[in-house]
Amino acid sequence: MIEARIAPSVGDLPAPQWDALTGGNPFMSHAFLTALEDSGSVGPGTGWSSSPITIADDGGQIIAALPAYLKSHSQGEYVFDHAWADAWHRAGGAYYPKLQIAAPLTPATGPRLLVADEALALPLLRAAEQVCTENGLSSAHATFIAPEQLPLFERAGWLLRSDIQFHWHNRGYARFDDFLAELSSRKRKDLRKERAAAQAGLEIRVLTGDQIGEDEWDAFWVFYQDTGARKWGQPYLTRAFFDLIANSMRDSIVLFLAHK
Repeated sequence: MIEARIAPSVGDLPAPQWDALTGGNPFMSHAFLTALEDSGSVGPGTGWSSSPITIADDGGQIIAALPAYLKSHSQGEYVFDHAWADAWHRAGGAYYPKLQIAAPLTPATGPRLLVADEALALPLLRAAEQVCTENGLSSAHATFIAPEQLPLFERAGWLLRSDIQFHWHNRGYARFDDFLAELSSRKRKDLRKERAAAQAGLEIRVLTGDQIGEDEWDAFWVFYQDTGARKWGQPYLTRAFFDLIANSMRDSIVLFLAHK
């Protein structure tokens, strides 16, 4: 018999077992999700309550997992369901709390059903539905799902939402000039001119791993705060989060800095 369980946090689960199910996606990694918890970016007072759902085999090995969170608002999801929430409330219901399956505060597409076998997708989603029923939650949502996993949600009877995003793809370009070669002569000239003007007087550095020190993170933090303020919102990630991933995910981070 397959039995699903809810853990208090991703940090309470064995990292090797969790990471074995992520396909190497950094935003589903144990280190990333645990850093969100340990830094206070999610957890008490944030409206994100970590509630990962797992299925284990007879030996206790995790063979399926959902990165799930109880949400008391719709902030930090980058998919806006405020109109749904308003309609629900006007109809006399309580939209919050809801169950959110996501990489918190991260609008990056990736796997949301972390399974050793696709046959476990259905019982995992049924477990999410059961969590909603037993706890009086209005609904369960999964956002930024990898395209290859959409049929698994659809076969389980979940409704698919259509939205629009704009993505840039590298179509095999080894260099910037390879991209320019596909454009007309006039556009190539204009882009080269604009690029030269943008880089004039600047030193652009690409840093990774131990090359990113405290001063670089402090500079990044200022930019991150400024970006959040310009978008009529507030930055969700705490300063402590970046210190944590600087240690636990240093080899997965690339930081670009322009110096004048």
